[in-house]
Amino acid sequence: MRFFPKMTLGWLNGWIPLAIFYALFGIFLLGCSKRIVKKLYSVAGWSKREYFLSAIGKPFSLACIVLVTFSPLIYPMGFFFAGVICYLLGCAVMFIALFEYRQTPVDGPVIGGIYRFSRNPQWVGLVQIFVGTAIMAGNGLALCLFIVTLGLYHFRILGEERACLAAYGESYQRYLDAVPRYF
Repeated sequence: MRFFPKMTLGWLNGWIPLAIFYALFGIFLLGCSKRIVKKLYSVAGWSKREYFLSAIGKPFSLACIVLVTFSPLIYPMGFFFAGVICYLLGCAVMFIALFEYRQTPVDGPVIGGIYRFSRNPQWVGLVQIFVGTAIMAGNGLALCLFIVTLGLYHFRILGEERACLAAYGESYQRYLDAVPRYF
């Protein structure tokens, strides 16, 4: 893995796992009702600070995507296989969480299935996907920028949890007390 790998436009670059993930995610969204998609992307109830800090994370996230897109995959090295495992685990966690999210009534909190172990399994899966992709591409800079992104997106999660607490009350507070935020 290099901090500044050679950047090229090629067929065997980091865009491949990203394209696979985004294609599957798009197909998933097409199978959801508009109410579910709206709930998934809602920023209602966030403070200005949470919204602002989350928004600052977006350029870092975009930079990571660009860096990985133009980074050749580093197969057949050990890093590549470690990245593949991380990526596949992330996809499994993310899509299990998304299917659970879709099955929950729109007017209720998502607290069943994989959400019994993590309040934010979608984010845990997404982190694994992006970390795995950066490792597959051997791009240390993308990995470092993604860590900055994580710190900023943490405020997004705080906003989501605060909005859910306001919407669902004491039952959601019990959920917050019983289930860890990430792991």
